[in-house]
Amino acid sequence: MAGNLGTTNLLLGIMAVVSVLEALLVIGVGVAAFMIYRRVMDLVSGIETRQIAPAMTRVNAILDDMKQVSAKVKDETERVDLAIHRTMERVDDTADRVRSSVRAKTSWVVGVIRGLRVAIEEVLHSDSRHEPRTGAADRVM
Repeated sequence: MAGNLGTTNLLLGIMAVVSVLEALLVIGVGVAAFMIYRRVMDLVSGIETRQIAPAMTRVNAILDDMKQVSAKVKDETERVDLAIHRTMERVDDTADRVRSSVRAKTSWVVGVIRGLRVAIEEVLHSDSRHEPRTGAADRVM
């Protein structure tokens, strides 16, 4: 039985050494991962400081300019819209004035023409009224 315990103890010793080596390897991988993480974070901070911060500054400046431009365009659009509405009101007012002026100046001509037409119609109809009828009453006699 002593032979069996020696083999078991040897195997247990080998497993203990392997476990210690695995623990050291896991600790080493953890330290290496932490060092890589720190380097990557330093690199990211450097890139952010050198590249992203100036780019964000430029983007913010562009956005501020766009805000000013859009506000100016909005103001100009409102001004043009107001000018168009005023012009349309003036055109409508002018058309009304021209229409009333033309009516005032031509109403007497229209009145004269209508009067002449009525007079001509009356003259034509009055001639047809005075013509003798050749109806049934003339035949009986």
